[in-house]
Amino acid sequence: MRIVFTTWGSLGDLHPYMALALELQRRGHDAAIATLGAYRTNVERAGLGFHPLRPDVAPDDANARELVRRVLDARDGPRHLMLDVFAPVIDQTYEDTLAAVKADGGADLFVSHQVPLTGPVVAQITGVRWVSAVLLPMAFLSEHDPPTPPQAPGLQKIAALHPIFAKALSRIGRRVSSPWVAPVYALRERLGLPRGGNPVFEGQHSPSLVLGLFSRLLSEKLPDFPPQTLVTGFTFYDAGDQQPVPRELLQFLDAGEPPILFTLGSSAVWIAEDFYQTAIAAAKAMGRRALLLAGEQAAALRDAGLPDSIAAFDYAPHSVVMPRASVIVHQGGVGTTGQALRAGRPMLIVPFGQDQPDNARRCVRLGVARTIARKAFTQARVIGELTTLLSGLSYPTRAASVGDQVRAERGTVVACDALERQMSKGRQVRRA
Repeated sequence: MRIVFTTWGSLGDLHPYMALALELQRRGHDAAIATLGAYRTNVERAGLGFHPLRPDVAPDDANARELVRRVLDARDGPRHLMLDVFAPVIDQTYEDTLAAVKADGGADLFVSHQVPLTGPVVAQITGVRWVSAVLLPMAFLSEHDPPTPPQAPGLQKIAALHPIFAKALSRIGRRVSSPWVAPVYALRERLGLPRGGNPVFEGQHSPSLVLGLFSRLLSEKLPDFPPQTLVTGFTFYDAGDQQPVPRELLQFLDAGEPPILFTLGSSAVWIAEDFYQTAIAAAKAMGRRALLLAGEQAAALRDAGLPDSIAAFDYAPHSVVMPRASVIVHQGGVGTTGQALRAGRPMLIVPFGQDQPDNARRCVRLGVARTIARKAFTQARVIGELTTLLSGLSYPTRAASVGDQVRAERGTVVACDALERQMSKGRQVRRA
């Protein structure tokens, strides 16, 4: 069978779909991914088919850093992503998705990501068997476990007090997002399709199967999730077999006690500002070893001079370095969060925006993490939080237990079994 996946965003959005595509390919299927052109090498080097999906953002684009800054802005990020980034190119996104699904004789199964809102449109136009997937609990916008709005995190506690408050928060979300989805409704009208459900809420979900590609420890299937939802567990891939770990990094890990790991994933690292300088100062003051995954800042940090107890590298597979850390300090992106949970190490989460405050809240609720606001990331505060995480056995013991449970979920296998069951039902009659 031929399966096409669409996804858009950071490596945290790409890698879970690559995990599924590679497992399905291992089972004898033909898998391809439609995503940003900047990821062509990542996808093709892993042996998967690739299709470009607009809007594209090249890593060396002068505007890329500003795009990341605006998308991760706590107050305006979601609106900017939908209305300023996607809306102007909605037709091109649709055309690219349609081309990917129709290529090579047509897909037998189409698996969509929640951000390119044209996925459901293509599924309806082509009649291809369609499965939707979400990477984080927040995507379901449940009234039984209200999400944390990045614009006003405190609203979550109010919404959780009573269902009436949760419903009010949901109504606010629909009203605020109404302008974001107008271009999708216009596209559907041009194509002669009915208006359908709200593309950010119920309209994003396939009527056949919805995959929640996250751990049940973050959220079980709740009563207001679509009834066809399957929460699978995380699906892990981080190119560990494609990008060898630098020998110097392994030597650093072997040279002493487990270090504190500071990482900002693949997007927030572009707007780190003084994050790593503060990390260095805190580790020095604590007399602790530290490993910094700092992207393009790594070279400058090394050139500025680092003690033997602190090392900086641009990137390393999280699956390699996280299990060897004492504490993991990160931004709370769902990909990074999943890897940290699997590693079984306590966390200090410093959210920037989007889903990160909500992921942080869920990890705190699990008893494996503490969280502070980005503006509170000061040397004194970091030292205090890390001291709490490292003192005693409470956080390390709980984190290790959660790590065992996350690894046991085998999310990739569970999700691919479900996808194969969908494929066994055969291809639907196509409309066009």
